[in-house]
Amino acid sequence: MATTATASNTFLQRLIGAAALDVAIYEEVEADPTATGQAMAIVVLSSLSAGIGARGFGSTVTSIAFFGIVALMSWATWALVMFEIGARLMPEPGTRTSPGELLRTLGFAATPGLASLLGAVPGVTTRVFVLVWIWMLCAMVVAVRQALDYRSTLKAVAVCALGGILAIAIALVLGLVFGPTVS
Repeated sequence: MATTATASNTFLQRLIGAAALDVAIYEEVEADPTATGQAMAIVVLSSLSAGIGARGFGSTVTSIAFFGIVALMSWATWALVMFEIGARLMPEPGTRTSPGELLRTLGFAATPGLASLLGAVPGVTTRVFVLVWIWMLCAMVVAVRQALDYRSTLKAVAVCALGGILAIAIALVLGLVFGPTVS
């Protein structure tokens, strides 16, 4: 039996597809170990975008860095918790995944976070951050469903929601304990 190689999408096509919640893109990056660097670049750029977007809150350079670091740590926490919940506590019979597969799909699910840059515009910062978070949550649901081979979108929503609640709690605690005062 001959195997047929299919051409993969470009990085830009993958970004657009991930932002558009295209299931095929998430399947592609899940299966492509060479996409790990791309996925991590998206996470870092999305976190930097959140830091820059926080400028709309009247933040200083120090607080911009802080927001970026908290965004990165929140994503990492969210991803780790979703792996533990989804792959270990709530797997379906068909669930076959590795941390790399899930991290790649979740990395691409951070693509909507690039829009956090728009938060730098005073007066729209909170709305931008809320919309971006909702968009990223939707992308995470698609990523989790594909990477964990779930048949149920509701199960993927539960995994993402539980992970998201924990990530938000950690970000809030970090913000209250170590964060700068936001005016």
